[in-house]
Amino acid sequence: MRAKTEYPPRLVVAVLLAAASLVTTLVAFAPGITIAPVDMGDLLYLVFVMLHPAWAATLLAGGPYRPLDHGAQRRSAEMLFFFGLFLFLFAYIFASNANMDYVQRFVASGGDLQLAPDTRTERHIASARFVPLLVVDLAMWIAAVRADAREALLRERWPRTDSVPSAAVVRRALRTGSAPTLTILSVMLSVLAFPSFVHLEGFGVLGWVSLVPLFVVIRRQTETGHAGRAVGYGILYGVLLTLLGNYWLGTFNLISLQAVGIIFFGFYAIYMPIAAGLLRIVPRGPARAAVLPLSWTAFELARSSGFLGYPWLLNAHSQYRNLPLIQWAEFGGVWLVSLIVLVVNAALAEAILAILRVRDSRESRDFRESRDGDGSAASRRAVPTAAWRRPVTVALAVLVVAHAGGALLLLRPIPTRDTVRMALIQQNSDPRKHDYQRTLDSLMRLTDEALAANPDLVVWSETAFVPNIRRWSQEDPDRYQLARLVREFLAYQDSIDRWLLTGNDDYRRVLDADGNEVERNSYNAAVLFSDTSERRETYHKIRLVPFTEYFPYEEQLPWLHDMLMNFDIAFWTPGTERTIFHHPKVRFATPICFEDVFPQEVRRFAQAGMEVIVNITNDYWSLRETAAQQHFVAAMFRTVELRRPMVRATASGVTSHVDVRGRIVATVPQYSEQYLIADVAVPDLGPDDTGLRTLYLRWGDWVPRAAAGAVFLLAAAGVVERLRRRSTRRM
Repeated sequence: MRAKTEYPPRLVVAVLLAAASLVTTLVAFAPGITIAPVDMGDLLYLVFVMLHPAWAATLLAGGPYRPLDHGAQRRSAEMLFFFGLFLFLFAYIFASNANMDYVQRFVASGGDLQLAPDTRTERHIASARFVPLLVVDLAMWIAAVRADAREALLRERWPRTDSVPSAAVVRRALRTGSAPTLTILSVMLSVLAFPSFVHLEGFGVLGWVSLVPLFVVIRRQTETGHAGRAVGYGILYGVLLTLLGNYWLGTFNLISLQAVGIIFFGFYAIYMPIAAGLLRIVPRGPARAAVLPLSWTAFELARSSGFLGYPWLLNAHSQYRNLPLIQWAEFGGVWLVSLIVLVVNAALAEAILAILRVRDSRESRDFRESRDGDGSAASRRAVPTAAWRRPVTVALAVLVVAHAGGALLLLRPIPTRDTVRMALIQQNSDPRKHDYQRTLDSLMRLTDEALAANPDLVVWSETAFVPNIRRWSQEDPDRYQLARLVREFLAYQDSIDRWLLTGNDDYRRVLDADGNEVERNSYNAAVLFSDTSERRETYHKIRLVPFTEYFPYEEQLPWLHDMLMNFDIAFWTPGTERTIFHHPKVRFATPICFEDVFPQEVRRFAQAGMEVIVNITNDYWSLRETAAQQHFVAAMFRTVELRRPMVRATASGVTSHVDVRGRIVATVPQYSEQYLIADVAVPDLGPDDTGLRTLYLRWGDWVPRAAAGAVFLLAAAGVVERLRRRSTRRM
C-alpha cells in the first residue's frame, strides 16, 4: 500500500502567501512604516502584490487540507515570479532618474512623479517592495518543480514503491524547470554578446550560441503541444532582453523606458504566436528547422520599421568586430549578417533537439521494458549520432563559407578619388545640463587646437550650439543673451576660415496670404557654413525619436499626447528633404543621432548622391558608455552596406572614423573633451555616380522580405501536406 504523500497541504502554502503579502503591504502602505508613497503610477506593483492573496484564496477554496496540484502551483509561481522580476528590473533601472538634476527640477516644479532624493535610496525602496515576494515566488516554484518531478517519477518508473532516488528527482526537476532556466540563459548570453554593462565591447562569440537555448525551448514546447508556453517564453526573452540591453534608456527621459518596454512586449506578443503557429504547420525536418531563423530575420525588419521602429540589438550587431562576416552586408544589409548568425544558432539548436529526441525515445523504451519486466535490452542499444551530426555539419559549413567568402571580399580593392581631412569635435556636454556659454567655449577651444592639423571641414555634434542661429541672429544682442551667443558664434566661424558643420535648433515660418505668421515649425537641424561664413545648406532631421521627439497622433490619442507633455517633453517637426551637403572636396549627408541606425534612411541619402556619411549625435544624456557604444555598433554597418565611409562627431562619444570595409580606423575616449582628425578617403562613384552601387544599395531590404516569403511558402506546403494526408486517410 502506498504511503500518504508527504506534501504540504494547501493551508500551509496559503498562509505563507498571505503572510508575505501582508508584510509587503505594510512596508509599502502603512502610515509610519511605509518607505515611500504609492500612487496610481504604481498600479502594476499593486496588481503584483494583490495577486498573492488572490492565489492564497484560490488554494483555500479547493479545501485547506487537500494535497496541492503541483503542476498548477509551478505555473502560478513561475508566472508571478517573472511578472514581478520584470517590474523590479524596471523600478531598479528607473531609479537612476533620482540622480538626474533635470528630473529633480521637474519634481520640484510640481511634476507628477514620486522619486526618492537619490538613486541609492530609490533602489533600496524598489528592493524592499519586490524582493520579499520574489523570494517567496521563487521558493514556491522550486518546491513545486521538485514535487512535480517526484510525482511524475512515481507514476512512470516506480509505480510499485513509495521511494524515489533523490538523484532521479533532481534530474527530473532540472528537466521540468529547464524551459524558464534556458530562456533566462538565452537572455544573459544575448546581453553579453552585445556591448553591455558587463563588457563595453561585448563578447561577440556568444552571438553564435545566444539563441540556442531559446530555440530549443520554443521547439520543444511546440512539439509537445504547449505552443502557449512557447509564446510565453519567447515574450519573456524579448522583454527581459529589452530591459537589460537598453537599461540606459532609463535616463533618456521619464517615459522612454516604459515606452520601449511596452512596445517590445507588443512586438514579441505579435511575433511569437506567428512563429509558434508556423512550427506546428511546417513538417518536421530541415523545413521546420528553417522556420525560426527565417521568421526572426523578417521580424527584425518589422520591429525596425514604421513609427515605432527601433533597430537596436539586432543579432548582427554582436558581430561588429568580425570583419570577414560583416562584409556580407554589402549584399543583403545588416539583415543578411543576422540571418547567418541565426542559421548557426538554429542548426546548433537542432543538434541538441536531436539528442533530446533520442533520449526521450530511449527513456520511453526503458519504461516499457521495465514495466514488462525486462530492463536489460535498452541499456545495450547504441545511441544514434547521425541525427545530431547533420545540423552540426551545417553550422560548421555556414561558419566556414561565411568567413572565407568575407575574407575574399576584404581583398577586393575599392576605388577612391580624393581625401578630405575632417576635425571631429567632442565637447563632452549636454545642452540639458550645461550652460550654453560653457559649451561654446569648449567647442571653440577644441576647434582651435584641431586647426593646427589644417582640416578641410570642422564638425560639431548634434545640438552642439543650441541657440537658434536663424532666429537670434536677427535680434538685438544688447537685449538678449542668446543673440549675443549667436553673434559670438558667427564671429568665431568667420575668424577660422574653415568650413564648419554644427547641430542647431532651426525653424520655418508658415505664413498666411497676408504674410502674417500662423505657425512656426521647429526642427532638429544640421547647418553648414562655408569658409567665407556663408550659411550654405541646412538639413532637418527626418526620422525623429517616437514619443520623445515626435508624436503624430495628437488628435487620435489626445490623452497620450497630454501625458507626454506633462512629462516635460518637447516635440520637433520632422523634416522632408534629404539634404546633400556640398563641400569642394566631398558630397556628404548628415543623418542626425539615431537616424544612422536605420539602413533604409541612410540608403536613401546614398541614392541621392552621398559620398561620405557624417553623423552628428548627442548621447551624453544617457551617462552610460554602453548606450553610445551600442549606437556606434548599429551605425557602422552602414559603411559596408553602402561602401561609404562614416565619421561621427558626438557630444560625448563615440566620436569615430570607420572606413568602407567597416574597419574602425580611430575613436576617442568617451566622456572627455577630445577631437579626432580623420583623413577620409572619398569613394570614386564613377561617371554620373553609377559606380560603387552595392547590391543592398540597389535592392534594399530584400533579405528579410525574401525570408518572410520563404516562410510563407513553407507554411503553405505544410498546409497542403496536411490536407493531402487527411484526404488519403479518408480514402
